[in-house]
Amino acid sequence: MHKIIRLLGRINVFSIPPGLTPTQRQNFFYTQMDALGVGLVAGASPFLAVFLTRLGGTNFQVGLLSAMPGFTGLFLGLIIGRFLQTRSNIVPWYSRIRLLVFSAYTLTGLMALILPQKATITAMLIVWALASIPQAILSVAFTVVMNAIAGPEGRYTLMSRRWSILGITSAVMTMVAGQLLDRIAFPLNYAVVFLLFSMGGLVSFRFSSRMQVPPLNAEAVGNKTPLFQQLKHDVRLVFSERPFIAMSTKRLIYIFGSTLVGPLFTLYYVRIVEASDAWISAIVTMQSFVLLIGYSIWTQQHRKRGSRFILLSTTLALALYPALTAITRLPSLLVLYAGVAGIFQAGMNLVFFDELMKTVPPQHSATFISVDQSAQNALAMSAPLISTSLSNFIGIPATLGVGTVVRLVAFVMFLRGKEGKPAVTSHQESVTSNQESVTSKE
Repeated sequence: MHKIIRLLGRINVFSIPPGLTPTQRQNFFYTQMDALGVGLVAGASPFLAVFLTRLGGTNFQVGLLSAMPGFTGLFLGLIIGRFLQTRSNIVPWYSRIRLLVFSAYTLTGLMALILPQKATITAMLIVWALASIPQAILSVAFTVVMNAIAGPEGRYTLMSRRWSILGITSAVMTMVAGQLLDRIAFPLNYAVVFLLFSMGGLVSFRFSSRMQVPPLNAEAVGNKTPLFQQLKHDVRLVFSERPFIAMSTKRLIYIFGSTLVGPLFTLYYVRIVEASDAWISAIVTMQSFVLLIGYSIWTQQHRKRGSRFILLSTTLALALYPALTAITRLPSLLVLYAGVAGIFQAGMNLVFFDELMKTVPPQHSATFISVDQSAQNALAMSAPLISTSLSNFIGIPATLGVGTVVRLVAFVMFLRGKEGKPAVTSHQESVTSNQESVTSKE
């Protein structure tokens, strides 16, 4: 881990912007170190589906592994948002819940050691079904905490550095995982990787629990209004904000295309290309490593050309990636494609986060984000099952093409829309002003 920290220090992603208060400087540092811990665990993440596939899991079971967080988030999303909206300090929930999610990797490693292969498939699905509950809470808490730390002027800087650290750390760890998997007998190799890498959760918890954010204008906990009426009010509030609905809708269509193809890449590498764990590791490592370069490139492009250029160029390029993969059988070319896609993925991560948060009133951030997450979870629940089932009829390459078409539809909607343009509405001025006043209090 010390080697990773030294490498990251040399490329300046651990630097802290000037002009910050002591609390803001501490938050930036804790956020970066939290990303390091998350990156350590993320090195094992791509191999969950690979492990399930090599155990003999069906296409449907692989799709179910990806879809389960969507089931939970869809049914609990609004309730989670309502709960977090009543917390003045979300940081403890963010740090403890993330540690709980990472413990699922530990359990997966233990199951690989002690259970027969068929029993491991069922046990894995049960463990990750249970883990989907804290995952749903984490998805909302993460966005609220990061936005509270960064503010409107710091989102590109904070998130580009955080995701750069996460990208390079996960790239290194994925490469290490690939070597371990190739050198140790199955299934002990997967047990070692999951158990070892899950220790990154302790690093994440140590630093994320120290973050300090200003009070989030939490609503009264003692509010006796029935939950159904509160949720109904929240939905009306969200749908009254047209900029949020417009951006969220287009973004969700694009995400639908992404979740369609998500589980298919693993199936394609294993069953069509017949790639080894080392090649799969190389593909994932390349995609993660170039994120570091991508975040630097797109942060500079944001200063020069603005958000719209980033939005359109990244969504178009990534729309074509599944189709290009579907016509390729050489692992070496897939590594190259993954690298190019990783650069554009970095830009899309930044612009999607920034453009969405521009439309979210800060005093209701947990509510708005929970509604958006609920919609995403509906897609995460349905899309993997649709694509893996469809692949049984038309094949994996053709289904990757379907995902490409969906992404292109969303790109055309962005092309015809106003997202990313420099014009600022009166509502946005209000949102920005409120966020700046919150940030200045640190």
